[in-house]
Amino acid sequence: MIEFDNVVKSYSVGNQALRGVSMQIEDGEFAFLVGPSGSGKSTIIKLITGELKPTSGYVHVNGYSLERVRKREIPYLRRTVGVVFQDFRLIENKTVYDNVAFAMRVIGAREREIRARVPYVLNLVGLETKSRRHPGELSGGEQQRLAIARALVNNPSTIIADEPTGNLDPARSFEIMSLLQEINNLGTTMLVVTHEQDLVERFTKRVIVIDDGLVVSDGMDGYYHYENQ
Repeated sequence: MIEFDNVVKSYSVGNQALRGVSMQIEDGEFAFLVGPSGSGKSTIIKLITGELKPTSGYVHVNGYSLERVRKREIPYLRRTVGVVFQDFRLIENKTVYDNVAFAMRVIGAREREIRARVPYVLNLVGLETKSRRHPGELSGGEQQRLAIARALVNNPSTIIADEPTGNLDPARSFEIMSLLQEINNLGTTMLVVTHEQDLVERFTKRVIVIDDGLVVSDGMDGYYHYENQ
C-alpha cells in the first residue's frame, strides 16, 4: 500500500513542491496521477521510490516509512517498486534478454532463477521472439514493452509508470496502457503518471489530480481536466 498523510516537501531553494498531500493507494489498485507541469507529480514519484524524504508528514510504501527509513533499507524498498520511464533507459549494447536479466543480476539473483524468470516476463509483454535483438532494433512500442519487462522481472508489488506513452503514437499508447491494465489484473498495484487526457478517458480508473502541490480531485469517473496541460 502507498499512503501519503499531509505530506509537505520543500526544497533548499525555498520552493514548496508539495503543500500537504494526503492519498492512499491500496494493494492491487490502478490509479492515474495527473496534473500540469510543476504540480508535484515528479516529487511524489521520488518520495515513493525513496529518492527523497518528506519535509513533514508521513509516506508509507509497502511496509516502509519513508520519513525514518534507513539508508541501507532503501534498496529493499526499491525492490518492491518497479519504475517505467518515458525515455525507456535501456542499455543499448545489451540484448533484450540481457536488459531484463541485468535487473535481476544487480540484486544478486542466481543464473538459474534468471533463466527461468526472464523468458516468462518477455512472454508476458509479447517480446518472447525478440530476446536476441538489441533495443535499437525494436520499435518505440517494443522498447517500452522491454522497459516494462525490466520493471516487472523482480516481481515488485507496485509499478510506477512515469509518462509511459509520452514518446508513442496513439495506437501504441493504447497498446501499452492495455498491457499495464493486464499486469494490474494479475495483482500488481499500478500508478500511472500521465498528461494524456484521451487515454485517461478511455480507461475507467481512479484519477488523482494534483495541482500546485495539492490533491485537488480524486475520483473514479475516468475523467480529468486542467488548464495549461
